[in-house]
Amino acid sequence: MLKKPNPKDMCQVFCFNKVKVKEIKKTIMPTEKLNALAEIFNAISDTTRLKILLALSTGELCVCDISHILGSSLSAVSHQLRILRNLRLVKYRNEGRMVFYSLADDHTVCLIREGIRHIKKG
Repeated sequence: MLKKPNPKDMCQVFCFNKVKVKEIKKTIMPTEKLNALAEIFNAISDTTRLKILLALSTGELCVCDISHILGSSLSAVSHQLRILRNLRLVKYRNEGRMVFYSLADDHTVCLIREGIRHIKKG
């Protein structure tokens, strides 16, 4: 059941600053780029994937290491790593029968650390 909007959350008259709105609209990314960004935020909104990314921020780890860190099965970890890999948040390399993962770059972990700073302030 939908709640009625709270009148305190809305303007009581409908008007807008045409110049300001036009300028801001120019700065907003195209929807396809925003969808890609939303996918990244969706991926890192999962606690398991956050733990994986934080673990990988310390350096390269094999899938077995990550499995033991999380206390999860190899299959569950591999599934989460596949999601992160498809979004290019992590990369991997094979060494014989071992698969090692690392962060694709530092941008994602910087975003996570900024989020951690935000919750510590609160």
